Amino acid sequence: MARNEQQVSIDGHRLKLTSLDKVYYPQTGTTKGEVLDYYARIAPYLIRHARDRIATRKRWVDGVGTPDKPGNVFFEKDLPEGAPSWIPSRAIKHSTGTKHYPLIQDQATLMYLAQMASLELHIPQWRVLPGSSDPGTITSETRYPDRMVFDLDPGEGRELADCVEVAHLVRELLNGMGLEVFPLTSGSKGVHLYAPLDGTSTSQQVSDVAHELARTLESDHPKLIVSAMKKTLRKNKVFIDWSQNSASKTTVAPYSMRGRFAPTVAAPRTWEELDDPASVEHLRFEEVLERIEDLGDLLEPLAERAGADDAGDMENAEPKEAPQDRLTTYRSMRDPDKTPEPVPDSHGKSGDELIFVIQEHHARRLHWDLRLEHEGVLVSWALPKGPPTDPKRNHLAIQTEDHPIEYATFEGTIPKGEYGGGEMTIWDWGTYEVEKWRDGKEVTALLHGQPDGGLGGTKEFALFNTGEHGPNDDPARNWMIHLKESSAKQTTSKSTKDAEERQKPTPAKVPDRADPADYPPMLATLGKVDSVRHHADDWAFEMKWDGVRAIATVQAATDDDPGAVTLTSRNGLDMTDTYPELVELARCVEHDCVLDGEIVAFGDGGNPEFGRLQRRIKLTKSKDIEQERAKTPVYLMVFDVLRTNGESLLRTPYEQRRQRLFEIVSESESIFVPEAFDGSLDDAMTSSKKLKLEGVLAKKKDSVYLPGKRTKTWLKLKHSMSREVLIVGWRDGKGGRQNTFGSLLLAAHDEDGELTYMGRVGTGFDMHQLRNIREQLDSITRKTPPVEVPADQRRDAHWVTPKLVADVEYGGITRDGRLRHPVWRGLRDDIDPEDVTI
Repeated sequence: MARNEQQVSIDGHRLKLTSLDKVYYPQTGTTKGEVLDYYARIAPYLIRHARDRIATRKRWVDGVGTPDKPGNVFFEKDLPEGAPSWIPSRAIKHSTGTKHYPLIQDQATLMYLAQMASLELHIPQWRVLPGSSDPGTITSETRYPDRMVFDLDPGEGRELADCVEVAHLVRELLNGMGLEVFPLTSGSKGVHLYAPLDGTSTSQQVSDVAHELARTLESDHPKLIVSAMKKTLRKNKVFIDWSQNSASKTTVAPYSMRGRFAPTVAAPRTWEELDDPASVEHLRFEEVLERIEDLGDLLEPLAERAGADDAGDMENAEPKEAPQDRLTTYRSMRDPDKTPEPVPDSHGKSGDELIFVIQEHHARRLHWDLRLEHEGVLVSWALPKGPPTDPKRNHLAIQTEDHPIEYATFEGTIPKGEYGGGEMTIWDWGTYEVEKWRDGKEVTALLHGQPDGGLGGTKEFALFNTGEHGPNDDPARNWMIHLKESSAKQTTSKSTKDAEERQKPTPAKVPDRADPADYPPMLATLGKVDSVRHHADDWAFEMKWDGVRAIATVQAATDDDPGAVTLTSRNGLDMTDTYPELVELARCVEHDCVLDGEIVAFGDGGNPEFGRLQRRIKLTKSKDIEQERAKTPVYLMVFDVLRTNGESLLRTPYEQRRQRLFEIVSESESIFVPEAFDGSLDDAMTSSKKLKLEGVLAKKKDSVYLPGKRTKTWLKLKHSMSREVLIVGWRDGKGGRQNTFGSLLLAAHDEDGELTYMGRVGTGFDMHQLRNIREQLDSITRKTPPVEVPADQRRDAHWVTPKLVADVEYGGITRDGRLRHPVWRGLRDDIDPEDVTI
């Protein structure tokens, strides 16, 4: 075979790779062989984000060409007729006919597409239904995105640096909605931003939200941002392309190469890299491969939350229905500002252990609400006469709207005038087993109530739809509930008259030996201090430790057994060997348990320092761990208990879990159980600031623990820290900042009066500030730097006499004394430069 051809076997399939010496990128001499090598090495990461998504391709058969003579490109949707039969595909019916799109599920498919000169791979934000092959099954109505995307594109007069500045604005807005944002430099002109979604909204709904967000930013920054699709409006502005959330649109896949004149890549970046917009450049494929070696996949959390890594064998997968938001009706009937009832943004996910609750509801008319956990919600029926106690007498059951799982622990007073207004208490509670479940027709379930609960133990009920008109006009809502004969012969049930004498049930048992993977940590949403302050009595406050989250699965030590501890990270990695000093946790508990906490390292001032902890995070060799352990000891701050002595506490309210935690865990040299803050929210925020912590965690006192879920019953309340700094220099700007600056270099005086470099700030400026500050900088220039600045940040720097005092907002201080995520606030002429100290 010719030297520039290879016959290879990939995933059990034979492929012939040809023309390996052919130059695809004349400007850099990059050959087809190098392109194929890149795609082979990046395959595990690209496939992670492209899995289950139809792929359209941009092909440059003769290469990308040169600026003087660009290569021919064509856009391809259909698989060619000669494509191998083993390539997975899905058929989609368009108005122009049916097209068969490939799915990039394996390396063999990716290499085939690269062999066909598909330099760019484009995918939508939604995934196909596994197992569907009927072209009629994939329509715009069945496309539910699991991520939102924004493409920030610089118009004439703007460049990448301007897109980076807009990226920070988009991130701030999405963070305020509780969405995490992952940035990529697109490899073409601008920046791509992804935010994971739960997959319960249609493409049209997501697109509408994205459009509104873009319009909001345009309104706030009319000289910088445009959201309209009309190209003539984009001059000197950054276009926020929200339309790629449409069901019919695609975006270049993360890690795809681009058909530019240089072999650049749509490359994930860190937000720290984007702190200085002027220094950001697009990355070439060689750089991306090096970064993967050092940093891993920066987009891995996005794939995990979008469920991309959960996909199994596509050929054997069962078809599944498009997700539906089962709480839409529930939310539409409640105002979260007026009712204490939980109003989550989305429904949950049911586990192996299903729960039920029966609540006594003193509304306009007394009734009992039966709720059974099913498919992530509590399917609910109102029982006007309560559960039947005689198999010969069925009771009426009126099906109501699905309720969130969080409702299982709700007790309280729903305000008068609100839907369901009145007092609600828990009458009985526990787990249940499904005997039969036919949606809308019949349910048979064995309920394991509490011995002192309203049911008086275990009872089996059958619910069935009558199909008749009853108290309401909707036959689908009219059911009957029947007590099975076998249950009547067991313990006698308490009557509803004994309801006031019931005691709140204890949580149900779970197997004593639990897999750590069963307990991914519950996550908090970014919140606002003012929103919590209005209902402060409903919340408990904890300090937000700047460390690494850990789920500890503990086998208690005994006189004959040293016990065992397994520490699992937020993304499921075993960290036990990295932190050997924390195995003493086994001697701090009396029973086997699962605990939630934070691993922290303290700095010289006794405050948690994430930068110091980083010395330990990546160590794997025992010798290195022991050496660093002596220099950087770590501590486990335990703040929650999920299971103890075989008893699941997941459904137990927060306050009760905290009480159990103090009974279960004793402190030691490396193990601490910090108290929840005893005081007001403002006092907690003040204390957190004095301790130089990132902020406060507010947790609803009645909140249950939802593993792996990001909820609004836990809120992160961060400080808006600000400080004065001195401007010691500036770096060149690009695009719209070409005549001003890209970023400012900052410093402050140490205790000896010497200047210390504190990093740079490149975001938060408007055009007026950019021009005004540049004029002042030009009047105080000097030839040499007034402070020692790292070599990588002196590139294209211009120095000034440190006379200008500035105010910046920042998220913390790094180990080397740099400001973390600084944002410009303004100049301060009321402060003397000599008074600006560390």
